[in-house]
Amino acid sequence: MTKIAKGTRAALLLAACALPFTATVSAQQEMPQAEGMLTVNGMVPADLEGMPKGPDIEGFISARKGEQMQVTTAEGTSTVVAISPASEIRSTGGFLGLSKDKLAANSLLNGLPVTVETVQWGNGLIASKVAIKTRDLKTAQMIRTGTAQGFAEQTAATEALRGRVADIDQYNVKGTTNVYFDTGKATLKGNAQADLCAAAAQADAMDNAMLLVVGYTDSTGDYEFNQELSEKRAARVVNYLQQQCGWKPYRMLTPTGMAEADPAADNTTEYGKQQNRRVAVNILVSKGLDGI
Repeated sequence: MTKIAKGTRAALLLAACALPFTATVSAQQEMPQAEGMLTVNGMVPADLEGMPKGPDIEGFISARKGEQMQVTTAEGTSTVVAISPASEIRSTGGFLGLSKDKLAANSLLNGLPVTVETVQWGNGLIASKVAIKTRDLKTAQMIRTGTAQGFAEQTAATEALRGRVADIDQYNVKGTTNVYFDTGKATLKGNAQADLCAAAAQADAMDNAMLLVVGYTDSTGDYEFNQELSEKRAARVVNYLQQQCGWKPYRMLTPTGMAEADPAADNTTEYGKQQNRRVAVNILVSKGLDGI
């Protein structure tokens, strides 16, 4: 099985996250017409019994189209896999990660880390089992659906904006605001709150600006703790931007936590650790809309 190393998992999520979401469904990236693309002739078999076992694949969903999804590994290898009515899709979590919930195929959202067991079908593969972590699924669903209030306020102009940027994944960074946290905490400080609303106002003054929020930690604690903490910090910033600063959910790219990856300063000093306990709020404008 090809696996994603702990240190690169968050980085892959960040790479996959720059995909806008629509009001009613996830704005899934169109499946590229690349070499090795699975050609579906007729219906994908509903009975996988007796089919020869294929490879196990671990990576993230980088594209979806109809009954197919593309899974990209940490090494950058992409594999297209068909989804059958017999494909078993489950989320795992709870105490010791033992609880499992059965899911529908529409839960397979772009950016989700997945572990896929496959069977061979002609020259292609069908997913027999797909495993998703409950925590990752909840985050993706939250971003996909946004808030009822936010989407009720959408206008024809915002729908047109979303359509124009849906297929563009390259952005110009127009500004970055960092807010900082105490060790092991995800609580916003007073000065951070003011800085966040200032960043939202700066972005609101730009045509077609989006916000990308990325959380980080210092090197204190183990990876699992830091990954969860960085995600909590990013989520807290997103909530504040939307609830207190008036930033619309549909102008927010998928937030992510990067744990202690990409440190801004030296983690061997107290000052360096302080600089690394941060959330970066990036103002982005699509290059396609920015004249490049």
